[in-house]
Amino acid sequence: MLREELIFVGNCDIAGHVRGKGFPARELRARKKQGIGWTHSNLMQTAFGPILDTPFGTGGDLMVVPDMSAEARVDFADGTVPEHFILGDIRNTDGSPWECCPREFLRRAIAALDAASGLHLIAAFEQEFIYTGVEDRPGHAYSLGAWRRQGGFGESLIAAFRAAGLKPDSFLPEFGQRQYEFTITPEPALKAADQAVIARELVRATAFRLGHRANFSPMPVADGSGNGVHIHFSLHDASGAPETYDADGPLGLSEPAVQFCAGVLHHLPAITAITAPSPVSYLRLTPNRWAPTEIDIRKQDRGAALRVCPVFDVKGKKKIAEAYNIEFRVSDGSANPYMALGALIFTGADGIARKLSLPKHSGEAPPLPRSLGEALDGMEKSEAVQAWFGPTFLEAYLRHKRSELGYIAGLEPPELCARYAEVY
Repeated sequence: MLREELIFVGNCDIAGHVRGKGFPARELRARKKQGIGWTHSNLMQTAFGPILDTPFGTGGDLMVVPDMSAEARVDFADGTVPEHFILGDIRNTDGSPWECCPREFLRRAIAALDAASGLHLIAAFEQEFIYTGVEDRPGHAYSLGAWRRQGGFGESLIAAFRAAGLKPDSFLPEFGQRQYEFTITPEPALKAADQAVIARELVRATAFRLGHRANFSPMPVADGSGNGVHIHFSLHDASGAPETYDADGPLGLSEPAVQFCAGVLHHLPAITAITAPSPVSYLRLTPNRWAPTEIDIRKQDRGAALRVCPVFDVKGKKKIAEAYNIEFRVSDGSANPYMALGALIFTGADGIARKLSLPKHSGEAPPLPRSLGEALDGMEKSEAVQAWFGPTFLEAYLRHKRSELGYIAGLEPPELCARYAEVY
């Protein structure tokens, strides 16, 4: 059948969905500058689709301008059309950045870290999901059986990653039923977030072409295992040298890494609404789910909010320093990767600027927010968050999430999980 290739250009929004428009591939040269037409209230689409509340109304025009460094084109060689999309920036019609663009939020955070320390951050996203193309068989966590039953899905996925220019690090069956996980190798912050979005969409694209679905919801079922998105990160100087490790520092962390982590912990009650931004996120952040419940940092503990990761069979301080990294575990697939990573960097930059120390607790560490409503209240009260967002973006974010809470109010956990499993 006669075909003409199309390209989709989009931006990852507050709900963590990639939304945009398509056009004929032959028009790409012109679209690189003018992008696609967009409007302010498009940002306010909830995970379920409707715009329930908006501070922008029906007026105004914007454009989503493709960034060619965030292009993915994958021909699955199965007779289907190629998966071809480009992520971009939301800009005003004069080409200047729109204050509510999530990619611009991350860029501002990167600049804040550079201003505070001269350092930059390298990150890798470790993402969990449910694949519907395998039999739901209990007792097979991490098993060869679960690996075998995914058939060719994993191999097709890895090939898709490489075709899109990503460097896959791992793919494995996880703890939950029908749950799998993948990691892309570390990259500088903006590229890492771009690749986190691209990889997530390629997981969905691969599953779709096999007649199945990938589900990234934080809690697909109320009595099951949750899906997390763990952000590994390390600090580096302008030359690229690692600056996270110090053998004599607390938990093996350098002074800037200590201050960065202290900033994250200090602001965690205010940013949890960004990194765990759905009501079902807080069903995952409960005891006995291998997920954080407290505002803490620990060495090699998967129940911690910040986990100092192990270094395996590496000799010499230089090699250890190159491998040393920290894992942020209070995030999931309902979060926008740009905003989650941006919030993490903003908090760390503030910790460095203020030379904060790690907290010392005589007993249990303070708890994480127990609900999205509580997290949003903490976010709204934070003067730091107000400065990072600016008044327009902060109002938009709070109204978006509170309208979502109103939309699902009264649902019991099983129905709540089912609703979010439909849209993530």
